[in-house]
Amino acid sequence: MNKKNTAANTKTITYTALMTAVMCVLAPMSVPIGPVPVSFTNLVIYFSLYILGTKRTFLSYTVYFLLGLMGLPVFSGFSGGVGKVVGPTGGCLAGFFVMILLSGYFIERFANKLIRFAGMLAGIAVVYAMAMLWFSFVMQTDLKTAFLACAAPFVVIDVLKMLAALYFGEKIKRRINAD
Repeated sequence: MNKKNTAANTKTITYTALMTAVMCVLAPMSVPIGPVPVSFTNLVIYFSLYILGTKRTFLSYTVYFLLGLMGLPVFSGFSGGVGKVVGPTGGCLAGFFVMILLSGYFIERFANKLIRFAGMLAGIAVVYAMAMLWFSFVMQTDLKTAFLACAAPFVVIDVLKMLAALYFGEKIKRRINAD
């Protein structure tokens, strides 16, 4: 392996680990507004998609998810463990895997910001759907109650996160790649 490939691989591994660490730091800092808190997890994922791409973001989130599953307090509210994953917010945690694949597809393949935004909307819609279905199952509620807990309070906040990623994501990527 030549020096250039080694340097590129080292840089890739470093940025993947860094984004995992950023997620582990920011995701627990949530704002409790009900049974489902406002979290920075999806914001970090959006920026990771720009910086790392879909495959490496998926890897980064997987590492984060496994750390939380093992009990490290990296999930919202500084929690972790199997109980959190199978609890009321587990559908959201699982939904982020699908969001990464769907939103990442649009971010990587389209330069048009409106199409990228549509991809992010589609991704978060899947998260909402999975969160609502899981919440409804775990909490034994109807879907309307699940919608009011898992989707309605977050739409505006999540759109603002998407807009921040649309505006700053490409700029950060260019800055990183300039090194």
